[in-house]
Amino acid sequence: MNAQAPIPLILDCDPGHDDVFAIWLAAGHPAIDLRAITTVGGNGRLAHTTYNARVVTSLAGITDVPISPGAPGPLVRALSPAERIHGANALGGPELPPPDVAADPRPAIELIRDTVDAADDVTIVATGPLTNIAMFARIYPDRMSKIREIVWMGGSTARGNVTPYAEFNSWCDPEAASIVLGSGPPFTMIGLNVTHQALVTQEVIAGIGAIGNKTAAFGVELLDFFNSTYETDQGMPEAPLHDPIAVALVAEAATVTTVRARLDIELHGTETAGATSVDLIGKLMREPNANVATGMDVERFWRLVEDAIRTLA
Repeated sequence: MNAQAPIPLILDCDPGHDDVFAIWLAAGHPAIDLRAITTVGGNGRLAHTTYNARVVTSLAGITDVPISPGAPGPLVRALSPAERIHGANALGGPELPPPDVAADPRPAIELIRDTVDAADDVTIVATGPLTNIAMFARIYPDRMSKIREIVWMGGSTARGNVTPYAEFNSWCDPEAASIVLGSGPPFTMIGLNVTHQALVTQEVIAGIGAIGNKTAAFGVELLDFFNSTYETDQGMPEAPLHDPIAVALVAEAATVTTVRARLDIELHGTETAGATSVDLIGKLMREPNANVATGMDVERFWRLVEDAIRTLA
């Protein structure tokens, strides 16, 4: 029996401490063929998120994946970076070594286009605001049918983390999220209701540190900082490592449990802009339009993260 070919994947991200682990998991898992990394303004300004992607790929020995900067901010709103969580440069904590990997000369939208054209059935994992993907859907609507699925870390079936109702990625650019949700490809939302199960405990940090390579050592510094800011800002001494869960779903689907449900993005509420309305019981009598994460295998997830980091520099 032939082994299944790795899934070609584009990772659209805004590094960001948890985005870093999403990059490393996508690069290090054998079921994924990481074809491109695109960056967006979100956790930090675009210059920082792009630089951070270059730093963490260089450090981990990921030198063959093009990295392209995309949208500096949301489609219609002003960008408000998550500095209280991620620091002024979006990757607070460790000293950042100068990157060896250069940015690709193509803008993110062109890199996404070229990657989609080169390999039909590409999966897009987005771990930041969906601005780049919304712009791609508007400019190249004919390419959307070539996308296997879009998996987004964003939203929640419960409460938010930047406002009482909205999760950061959705709150940052709800218009983009709404566009991508209706753009055609199958859409999966992995929200805070699930990601808050993947807590960075001291046991988790020790397990990653024990790997012993420079990627792991850098990762421990990131996680220590991430825990400290989460305790100050969110009252959580153990931070949830949101973003790599979206990659884990693609790599090993059994890691995350999903259900079909109706998902709508709130655009206009004074207190609720960016809230994700998830009808889990069919109360609104609307056609389900998304896969929504409801649970995860936490031990399996951390095992995937550790195994991926072991493959890196």
